[in-house]
Amino acid sequence: MENYYMGIDVSKGYADFVILDAKKDVVEPNFQLDDTFGSHCKLFEILKRFFDCHSGSVLFAAVESTGGYENNWLHSLGGFQGTLDIRSARLNPLGVRANSKASLRRVITDKISARDVAEYLIAHPEKVTYQQEDSLAGLRRQWGFVRLLVKQKTQILNQFESLLYTANPELIAYCQSGVPAWLLKLLKQYPTAAKLAKARATSVARIPYVTAGRAKELIEQAKKSVASATDETTGSLITAMAEQIIRMEETIRIQSQQMAKRCAIPEVTLLKTIPGISDASAIGLMLEIQSVKRFSSVKKLAAHFGLHPAFKTSGDGTSGVRMSKQGRKEPRKILFMVAMVSLTANPHIRKIYEEHTEKGMEKMAAIGLCMHKILRIVYGMLKNNQAYDSQVDQKNRENRMARKATHTVKNVNRRYEIFDQQAPISRRQSNKRKEWKQSQGDNITQHGIGVPIPSAA
Repeated sequence: MENYYMGIDVSKGYADFVILDAKKDVVEPNFQLDDTFGSHCKLFEILKRFFDCHSGSVLFAAVESTGGYENNWLHSLGGFQGTLDIRSARLNPLGVRANSKASLRRVITDKISARDVAEYLIAHPEKVTYQQEDSLAGLRRQWGFVRLLVKQKTQILNQFESLLYTANPELIAYCQSGVPAWLLKLLKQYPTAAKLAKARATSVARIPYVTAGRAKELIEQAKKSVASATDETTGSLITAMAEQIIRMEETIRIQSQQMAKRCAIPEVTLLKTIPGISDASAIGLMLEIQSVKRFSSVKKLAAHFGLHPAFKTSGDGTSGVRMSKQGRKEPRKILFMVAMVSLTANPHIRKIYEEHTEKGMEKMAAIGLCMHKILRIVYGMLKNNQAYDSQVDQKNRENRMARKATHTVKNVNRRYEIFDQQAPISRRQSNKRKEWKQSQGDNITQHGIGVPIPSAA
């Protein structure tokens, strides 16, 4: 049985294909197909002919994640698996790009990119996860749609408040914690201070959550308003924006409720036991994690979220110690909001935050540390199928600190030779070696090795 590898470079509306053998030699030269029904059928004919010529072989195919353009091709390849021995995968473009740089190619085309995908499959089989049925695919699209609506609503709100400042600035005082629903309905009818000043208190009081007293107060404020925009164009814009925001909020509410019903899985229920995690946050985290079995350790999960520390140690110095922030930023946004809520809702996370800020850590860095801590807790809960318990994490921290206190640090890099102060090293390196030698001396003394043996009485 021979293995062959098909690389697919996906573009909008078409894709380039190439098939290599295990030695990276071209078996099927590059060809290009459009993303249409006829072309997908043509791909099946090409692959059927390929398997007729290479009977008993297995074809490993892969595409890079391109934001959705690759989904149709993956779907077709999955359909071919019933007839042809094909395994399909979706690859991280970062890994393919890094492998491509190692080849030192100076020219990049669609044909070369397709070959890069196939060569990555050959060079790094341990990093490729071949696709299984994704039961959460539809839910993931719905989640993306809701996130898009939230983003668009924020953009409209920013423009809306800017217009409101010129049309009726006295109402800005009611928007300090967001624009309330009653204010949006008020502005649909009375978008400017000039129109609101002519309104009747009884008419304004018919708006939900607007009392008769508040209605009179709003009208009096409008009569004394310093608004600079009283034209019909500004008024119509405010009315249109208010209506749009109301519709978007209703759509977001309905879609969020549907997501909560469709994603009523045990993992989401488990995550909601953490103080500070809502339905939306739990669903978003599970859509990103999918299955905790994908990650052999919590460090790999942290790297997937881009929360692992990125630094460079070379020669004498260490630089750039910070959160890597690699990968998609949407999951980190979820964890950031969970961490912010946990500072008030979760005493355990609040204690960790205060411990590090009191030691001099910057506030944002401490929040990043809390994000990492929450993710570690999530990993442990999902792996052990256990609800949140702050005592479990507290006990783990105490055990880790106890092991660290009794652990003797050994420099395994110098296991064949101790440090030589006569070596031609820099002053910084010399100081490092002195500090390390001093720390080892203190460790030996604490354990009684350097204490003289008492003489016999």
